[in-house]
Amino acid sequence: MTIKRQTLNADKRKVIADVFQSHFEDNSKYKKQHQDAITNYNLMREQAKVKMNDLVRFHQPQEDVDTIKRMIAKYNSNGGELHHDNCFYVQSDTPRMDKDYNGNPKEVYDEVHIKFDADCDFLTSYYRDEINAKGLDADYDVRVDHSGKDKNPTYYKAETNVRNHLGFGGRNDESGNQMYHKDEWENDFKIWVIGTSYCHSRQFQTKDYEWFNKFKSAQENVILAHKNLFANVERKMEKLRMGLKSYRYFDQAKELADKLGVVLNESVLNESSSMALSIYSPTNLADLLTDEVEQTREEKIAIAKQLLREQQSVN
Repeated sequence: MTIKRQTLNADKRKVIADVFQSHFEDNSKYKKQHQDAITNYNLMREQAKVKMNDLVRFHQPQEDVDTIKRMIAKYNSNGGELHHDNCFYVQSDTPRMDKDYNGNPKEVYDEVHIKFDADCDFLTSYYRDEINAKGLDADYDVRVDHSGKDKNPTYYKAETNVRNHLGFGGRNDESGNQMYHKDEWENDFKIWVIGTSYCHSRQFQTKDYEWFNKFKSAQENVILAHKNLFANVERKMEKLRMGLKSYRYFDQAKELADKLGVVLNESVLNESSSMALSIYSPTNLADLLTDEVEQTREEKIAIAKQLLREQQSVN
């Protein structure tokens, strides 16, 4: 009895490529480096909170802060200025010699900007696994850097989706009670400081300057590890996609998978091809169209593809 060979098309090649990509990522040393970078940052962050609190209170004792609070309560804005801050400039306590614009020698104190809130780039790298699990693309920016190509509509759509998820974009919660990652980080650690909201208006000198510099580097290493992970996997995926284009049958991809130790079975193709039909059944589709059920990205794509196939069969 002759067994019919499973023919590949663009959709099936995409499914196969996703299986390989998951394998490449899970077995990449760069994935562990990314996880280690996050773990190291988390540990240093907890230490940094203690060190920063001690540093600020050394330069601005709590009794001084309490005095200004009483003055503000009595005299309003004339009583002084306080700001609940999560942004600090830490300065070395020993100057080094440099030159000014005229070439004259001058003493310079090195400084590092320490922020306990986080920007979108950092949080995208920090929450990469979570973002991708939501069907979003946490690699949209590093992909453009890796390819060297111009940003396109797909890039901006992915950027908007990720920013919204993290809390930097539009917010769908009309009550204002939903807490996004951006909010969590912004409110995680704050200290009352004497002065305005302008962070650079004060510098806190310390003998621990080099430690804070390492803490700053630990944050940057999370983003760097994300870039290295993507680049390592993407270099393999570029070659794999080219190879898959030349494969007509599933057994060719299966042979490659076996050589690389990738678990690949025909069932993954059957599940993918039957997904649209099961989702598009009247009962399931009715459930998905109710206000209480939100479609996943994969479900939306499957329905759109099924609609297209039906239109093409009619025409």
